[in-house]
Amino acid sequence: MKITFPHLGNTYICVKSILDDLGIDYVIPPFSNKKALELGTRYTPEMVCLPLKINIGNYIQAYEMGADTILMAGGCGPCRFGYYSQLHREILRDAGFDMEIITLEGTNGAADLIAKIRKIIPDNAALVKLPAILCRAVKIAMRADELEMLSFRVRARERVRGTTDKIYRDFREKVLKTRGTKNILRLLNETERMLKEVEQDPDANPLRVGIVGEIYTGIEQFASFMIQERLGRLGVEVDRKVTVSNWIIEHMIKKGLHLPRDMEFAHAAKPWLGTMIGGHAQETIGHTAMYAKSGYDGVIQIFPFSCMPEIVAESLLPTVEKDTGIPVLSLIIDEMTGEAGYMTRVEAFVDMLEKRRESAKYAEKFLLSWN
Repeated sequence: MKITFPHLGNTYICVKSILDDLGIDYVIPPFSNKKALELGTRYTPEMVCLPLKINIGNYIQAYEMGADTILMAGGCGPCRFGYYSQLHREILRDAGFDMEIITLEGTNGAADLIAKIRKIIPDNAALVKLPAILCRAVKIAMRADELEMLSFRVRARERVRGTTDKIYRDFREKVLKTRGTKNILRLLNETERMLKEVEQDPDANPLRVGIVGEIYTGIEQFASFMIQERLGRLGVEVDRKVTVSNWIIEHMIKKGLHLPRDMEFAHAAKPWLGTMIGGHAQETIGHTAMYAKSGYDGVIQIFPFSCMPEIVAESLLPTVEKDTGIPVLSLIIDEMTGEAGYMTRVEAFVDMLEKRRESAKYAEKFLLSWN
């Protein structure tokens, strides 16, 4: 058995660390790229959402590298992710790629989940170590997300443009060659130190923009044309509340163990969307309201074409924008999206936010002088 798994931002880091510590053979597909999208588009139905297409491309590229088993998380509820594994299985089989899919989910009961884990880890000695390994992997997921958020802050203030990009790009490449949770944690600490040492402009006052929307297009760099990094290069500080570690802790651990979850976004969304309708729609509305309350300059919603929960959220955002006063830009992504036009809209939005801030400062000075 040689395992592979789809890319979702920094997920590969914590999954890799678990498989390293368990001594399981695996293949990490190349970072999501144009070739993966082309392969996924070739073998999937036209109206299937972008994340599924890129996932299929990841699997085929991993298959060509020797992988024969796919490991993925499961889901339920009114979102296509709930039946991704079934679609993946049928699409790959029809395309002639003989790959087994192991879906880890708790919806079929603990016995089914344990049976699937035993299929991956038949050795009892390794199974005994699993709880400690998983704890370290969760810590890695949290540290990796903290590192990414730090890069967003530093990139917007760096004196020499490109310094943060180089450090973070080197980290993503180095972690592929670093084995085991302890060594990966050491690399995370080292990279954090390097980012904190980047020379910053003390006079920088970057715009602050919150990223909301569907989890895959928000987290996976390729799927969003690396919008968060590009905004940083424009001198914009980005924040994103939907992260890999948040998904693991809130949706897998707390939900699975029936523990109280952080539902601040649901309370914030209540005036416009008072119930969960699938995907991250309620988070999109709630986080937009939270960013407005925190004084952010704007919000960008990103989601794949045909994603129903985010389409509902998009229809509500103009009302949220009107009620809270925060500008919102919605970006819909599919394989036909043109990068130039996409970035033109982003740059125009940033220009509008800058002019809006300048107008607010002018109005404030005028009022002070009038008084």
